[in-house]
Amino acid sequence: MNVKKTILALLSRFKLQITVAVVAIVAVAMILSWLGKTVESASIEIVSDNKIDITPQQIKAIKAIGQWEFLAINHEVMVDSVRRGIFYDDQLVRIYYGTLRLGVDMHRVSPEWIVAKGDTIAVTLPPVGLLDEDFIDETRTKSFYERGKWTPKARKAMLDKAYRKMKADCLTKKNIEIAQNNADLQMRNIMKSMGFNNVTIRFADNKDTGNDKHK
Repeated sequence: MNVKKTILALLSRFKLQITVAVVAIVAVAMILSWLGKTVESASIEIVSDNKIDITPQQIKAIKAIGQWEFLAINHEVMVDSVRRGIFYDDQLVRIYYGTLRLGVDMHRVSPEWIVAKGDTIAVTLPPVGLLDEDFIDETRTKSFYERGKWTPKARKAMLDKAYRKMKADCLTKKNIEIAQNNADLQMRNIMKSMGFNNVTIRFADNKDTGNDKHK
């Protein structure tokens, strides 16, 4: 069986459609490429007693993905600042744009993050979080309204306010769950394509996504 084609076929059926984001799972290609090169070397063994072995090389290849993105959220916020004066008020209103990428950092997996027995495998992923703290694109920042003179320090204070607001708007429980579900789906399909019928995906914060959720 061509493992590379099998995984591609499985993953193509489960593209997550999210109105606020575009999910880019580029790292999966690394796994596919590696598996395609190693399948003939018997790195996965399926014997008559249905025992399936996942090799240290395969585990290392998945871990080498590093930052694995499962949800990208494009967002914009408007921030205003008013400075009261005697005769008139100074005001600055700016619009900030950013892309927040949610995913897992595979370099943070625990030593026993994969445990396999027979056709059952348990995978513990790092917690879903923000992959890049520098998510505001300052080159796209626009002044919607500006009156008076504003120092770099004042503008930096507005940028910091926009950063906090954008982070609070996007790092919601709902968005984290969406990213977790997509991570579960991708990892589950990879493991099932290797022959594991019973797959349990957990995150390091002890959230268990269950075994039958995506059947």
